[in-house]
Amino acid sequence: MANLRPLKALGAENPRYASFAALEIRENLDLALASLALRRETVAPQPFGLNLPGPGRWVADQEVAAFWTGPGQWMVEAEGRAEEDFAADLKEAACGCSVTEQTGGWVAVEILSRAGTGPLEALLAKLINIDLAGFGPGRATRTVLDHMTCFVIRRSETHVAVLGARSFGASLWHALEIASRRIE
Repeated sequence: MANLRPLKALGAENPRYASFAALEIRENLDLALASLALRRETVAPQPFGLNLPGPGRWVADQEVAAFWTGPGQWMVEAEGRAEEDFAADLKEAACGCSVTEQTGGWVAVEILSRAGTGPLEALLAKLINIDLAGFGPGRATRTVLDHMTCFVIRRSETHVAVLGARSFGASLWHALEIASRRIE
């Protein structure tokens, strides 16, 4: 009888990781995600004490982070909580709002530069159509990368996260890996 082994979002037994001259990319399996939407006549909550950001923004504190996805809508992140029922905790912290579990529907890829902002911005310039001058730390956007829609989050000067639908996770990884390999 064969043993069944769970596969990660990108289809392997272990999270994917690749290192290049200036960049490293890694699959982030520990990131819990839940969408939060205001209901009619609901005031924006402060889940876990976090002030939810406005359009094009990402905010983080010790426990959670969030980025704006549309009017009255956010994606809330919790590092290290992917195996927990984070959506239930968020629903409790955001009474009167609609909360939907999103962790299993997305693949998160973290991109880090070991050589300052230049390599990271060169990678972004190759892959997405955004104004990099206005895309500093604390910014987030929904855009197209290759042929896929995704969220791009600027976590710091040298750290970007890309969230894409799990259904095209392998294609997203491939696009990021090929482009990262070409950055020196």
